[in-house]
Amino acid sequence: MASVMLLPGLACDAGQWHAQIPALRAAGHRVAVSDVHARHATLPEMAVALLAEHAGAWVLIGTSMGGMLAFELLRQAAQRVTALALLGSTARPDTPELLQLRSDAVVRFARGEAADVLRENLPFAIHPSRADDTPLIERYLELVLRAGAEQLIAQNRALMQRPDNRPLLSRIACPTLVACGDADALTPLEHAVEIAGAIPGARLEVIERCGHLMTLEQPDRVNALLLDWLAGLR
Repeated sequence: MASVMLLPGLACDAGQWHAQIPALRAAGHRVAVSDVHARHATLPEMAVALLAEHAGAWVLIGTSMGGMLAFELLRQAAQRVTALALLGSTARPDTPELLQLRSDAVVRFARGEAADVLRENLPFAIHPSRADDTPLIERYLELVLRAGAEQLIAQNRALMQRPDNRPLLSRIACPTLVACGDADALTPLEHAVEIAGAIPGARLEVIERCGHLMTLEQPDRVNALLLDWLAGLR
């Protein structure tokens, strides 16, 4: 069985997978968490580094930005990817409106306003029913803020440069799982439907009562889904 490579979202680290790592390892999977997004300036450079640093074939599991990095890894070395799971991600490039929002956020990050920006955008990141879930919100803010303003700026810039990955989808030949929160406002369900519809044989799963932060909002549901999918690969 190939190793499982977890690809975090923007400005996140292994803490985003704190509930998944022990569950996957307990099921016998070899698990690694990539940090190349924190060390390189563009998605192609991140992919080159990950390919050089980790030998062999992997099951890639990427959430949000991690899914976008997974597309770049497939573009560069599809033979190294035995299976793919995309959680709350998109194959589309940024729209002009989103590019402007990221540009504005970068300016505010540089001014030291990262916490304010993140709090203002919480309604887009979490399910409405969790608007008052203080432990979840504080866990997410701590996770992202420890990356620091420089990483928030660099990783947003990397995403602003990414290509349209939709032409790649029909060429993905490995088993693929696509999952999305039913209330994900950052990478909406239509994006997941688009990906799953274009990748031959892809499996689509919708996580109920869930926004964009799938691994934090619905950890047990995500664990069950991933373990079931991985068992099917065997």
